[in-house]
Amino acid sequence: MDDTLGLPPGAFAKIDSDDDALFYEEPRLVYHIDEHAVAALTEFYRRALPAGGVLFDMMSSWVSHLPPDIHYAEVIGHGMNAAELAANPRLSRSFVQDLNRDPRLPLADASIDAATIAVSIQYLQQPIAVLREVARVLRPGGLVAISFSNRCFPTKAVQIWHHLGDDGHARLVARYLLAAGFAEITIDRLAEWIEDAQDPLIVVTGRTPRA
Repeated sequence: MDDTLGLPPGAFAKIDSDDDALFYEEPRLVYHIDEHAVAALTEFYRRALPAGGVLFDMMSSWVSHLPPDIHYAEVIGHGMNAAELAANPRLSRSFVQDLNRDPRLPLADASIDAATIAVSIQYLQQPIAVLREVARVLRPGGLVAISFSNRCFPTKAVQIWHHLGDDGHARLVARYLLAAGFAEITIDRLAEWIEDAQDPLIVVTGRTPRA
């Protein structure tokens, strides 16, 4: 299968081609979006994620932005820094893995109710391969929610991300999901950009085919 979506050569290259493990070696215990965007994402999770379900928080860190008053059966975290994951109180267990080197997830088929990728999709160099793995581990009808803003680590974001605005990013992520086999794809703008005052926040969701 073509995982390039017909994009130009180099679309998934990065300015900094050094080992990602080196870039993420030092913990960053900070928010990567502003408080308004964080609150909007948490409220979206409150509505969209199944209470009592098994969640997979991909490309996570020291915070998962989940509503504090809702219980989930398990929250499995993945990231690039073990110290950040260890500092996250919502994670039941976690693992470190560079998905740009190996997109295969160490999770059983149809074992997850919902997956989240918060403000990190722009760093994946094999996004469709990774999302096919997400589809594999989700149960039928399972949700994936991919959120992003206009912030990023520019040297680690893929080239195609730099050439698109917010709406282009949304369409690109929707194409990722469609190519990975997801259905019921939606785009929601949770927060509008206000210069020097407020970050934008967009979430693109999809579901695995229902049984």
